[in-house]
Amino acid sequence: MKKRGSNPAKTAKRPGKITRMFLTLFDVGQFIVRFFKEGFLPPYEGRELINQCYNIGYRSLLLISTTGFITGMVFTKQSRPSLSEFGATSWLPSLVAIALLRTLAPLLTGLIAAGKVGSSIGAELGSMRVTEQIDAMEVSATNPFKFLVSTRVLAATITIPILTFYTAMVGMLGALLNVTVNEGTSAAAFFQSSLESITFLDIIASTFKAIIFGFTIGVVGCYQGYNSSKGTEGVGKAANSSVVIAMFLIFLEEVISVQFFSLFRSV
Repeated sequence: MKKRGSNPAKTAKRPGKITRMFLTLFDVGQFIVRFFKEGFLPPYEGRELINQCYNIGYRSLLLISTTGFITGMVFTKQSRPSLSEFGATSWLPSLVAIALLRTLAPLLTGLIAAGKVGSSIGAELGSMRVTEQIDAMEVSATNPFKFLVSTRVLAATITIPILTFYTAMVGMLGALLNVTVNEGTSAAAFFQSSLESITFLDIIASTFKAIIFGFTIGVVGCYQGYNSSKGTEGVGKAANSSVVIAMFLIFLEEVISVQFFSLFRSV
């Protein structure tokens, strides 16, 4: 006999951690597929896309400029003692240029954008979900996914590569200041030496990583915010999760991309 008041729904076992992980990955996969279905089909939200590019790019310039300049200057200062032991301080411009373009610029830009842009997207969309603004857009015959998600993911994918090369340029200016003060190298000689060490593969690799980083930041922030719940607690959780997950994935993608492009450099 069944116990009185027993409820099969309450006694049903909850899915385990592994099952929930695969369910989440399936939801993320559907989210990405939906982006590719709706992001490149008309009608296009051109004005909103430009607005999001402005929010992601222009409003991040001050932080990116300060961080990039300091990084280039500090990296040059820290590298000088090691090169001085071999009398190779003339290699500083080449070393800084390679380090910035191959790794530091895309990684630094991605991490800064994950903290600033990712949290902003997660909190903004989470707030709209909690206050039922997204539901109101659906009722008013507006596609909220195309207007809110597709534009932000595209804007991040477009803007992060631009910010990456801007970070590299600002970092080189910081390195130039340090080298000029200590070695008296002219700007023309500095940039000639640094540009000679850059290859076309370095530019392709940096651009590829920046595009992947931007896409990751946009997708993670939009997914966390678009699917948030539980009131204000959900908004904070969405913002925090956007930063943590995006940074973890960026480091993982950095490791994979370094191994991938190392195969081409060894050929």
